[in-house]
Order: sequence, then structure tokens, then C-alpha cells
Amino acid sequence: MSGSRRSSDLPSAPKSNPGADVPRVAALHCYPVKGCAGISVPDAVVTPAGLAHDRGFMVVDTDGVFRSQRRDPRLALVRPRVSADGGQLTLSADGVSPVRVTVDLLAARREVFLFGTSYRGIDQGDTAAEWLSEVLGVPSRLVRVPPEHHRVTDGRIPGTAGYADSGAVHLLSVASVTVLNERIAAWGAKPVSMGRFRPNIVVDGWREPHVEDQARRIVIGEVELGYTKLAIRCAVTMVDQDVGAKAGPEPLRTLADYRRAAQGGVAFGAKFAVLRTGKLSVGDEVTVTSRGDSEL
Repeated sequence: MSGSRRSSDLPSAPKSNPGADVPRVAALHCYPVKGCAGISVPDAVVTPAGLAHDRGFMVVDTDGVFRSQRRDPRLALVRPRVSADGGQLTLSADGVSPVRVTVDLLAARREVFLFGTSYRGIDQGDTAAEWLSEVLGVPSRLVRVPPEHHRVTDGRIPGTAGYADSGAVHLLSVASVTVLNERIAAWGAKPVSMGRFRPNIVVDGWREPHVEDQARRIVIGEVELGYTKLAIRCAVTMVDQDVGAKAGPEPLRTLADYRRAAQGGVAFGAKFAVLRTGKLSVGDEVTVTSRGDSEL
């Protein structure tokens, strides 16, 4: 992942190019440790479970329950880096020495819980656990998705994923964020960053917002994606990713005004399953090959 940077280092609201003739990938983000800072990369290999290494690790409490920025916003301050082969994980945060972990795939599996569902995880040892406990201020362990992990995600087109909330790939457009921030500004509030939504693929060049709601199949580079579901937003979007603390009612206050989902909550962005694996790069053309009605 050389040449990468934190996803929160992106501009607060990437400038849309409404005159663009060809929609393209504006940014790619990988989140190696669920809930921790993302990495912005120029290209990525896409596996059946999404971008390589995405949500392959997870921080859990002593009972194996996953930690989330909903309850532990300081997770945003942890900056992971994974070697290209996935064999080494480095964790860093301001004010503490980084720790490097040799990824263990052989240790005994333990039970972990994600939204109340039981999965298996491979504990990555005391060094990582002690470092995370110090940074987060609560007892924590680090687990990795086992190679035999065969999780099936639900939605219109089922797929698989590591420890992602749901769906292998989260896609969001610049146009959608631009409209949201215009609405937030109307309240007299400050715009929110793209990083608040933790997308994997950011698309620019769509003339209208929320095209991702209607896209049923998308081809990008070598990869084909199939629509799974709308992305229902939660309190994580209210966490300032640069300081690791909740920062007020936005964007949920504004989203509740115009993006209420039929199944409850507010929707922003969409989740996709991987239909064909391959490589993605920033600048790749984005082609919607099949559309449907929005499920909002």
C-alpha cells in the first residue's frame, strides 16, 4: 500500500465536475481494521469480499463483541497499514509508538460477535491487544478474519464480506455529498467530509446525485459490482474522523430531512456485491450497465 494516505486527509467535500462526460473513480479507500482510519490508495485488487484487506481485522472487547466508533470514537485515531502480502500489520496513532504485528493465521479460533451474530476470529496476540487498550482506554483485542471465513451477506444480490457491516463494497458519489453539504449549509452548519461516510469507491462525473441508489450493475476497470442494498447511516457519521470524537448532529440531522428509508433510518450511498474480481484504479471509467428504481 505504498503511496497511500489516510482517507480523512481528503478535502472536506471533493469538488464535483458536473460537466464531465465520463463518470470515473475519484478515490479508493481501504479500511484494514474495522472502525479504524482508512487508507486512500491509487489502485486496489478487488476480491469476492471487497477491496483486498478491507475490514480483514476487527477490534473486540473482552467478550469478543466488536468495537465501533458508535461507542468508541477513538478508533478513528488508529491508523493501520498492511503489507502487500497481508503478512504484516502496523498500527500507529499520535502520541504513542507504533506497533508492528506479524499476522497470525494459525492460532486457535475464538468466537466474536458482529451485530449479535457469531463469527470466528484469530486473535493477534497480547502486543496488539495492549497497544489498542492503551490508545482506546478500554480493554481490547485484535482479531483477523480466518481464511475459512465464509460469511454470506444479504440484500438484493447476496455476496460475501470480511467484517464489514454489510456488503463487500460501499460506493458513494461526489454529487450526493455535494447536495448534502448544500443542504447542511442551509442550516448554517459546516460541510462534512467524505471520510465521515467511509466509502470504498468514490465516483465523480454523475450529473445527478444518488445515481448509486438506482445502479443495479456497475463495471469499473476489470471489476463488476451488483447492487445489494442502500447504506443505512448511523452515529459513526457524526464522528470527526480527524479528532476521534463526536462533532454534533450533522449529517444525520440533514439526512433525516430528505433521505428517510422505508425500512427505517436514513440512507446515503449504496452497498454492492462483487460479481467479477479484478483491479480498480483511480481514474477508471464507471459504467452503469443496469438500473432500477431507488429503494428509498
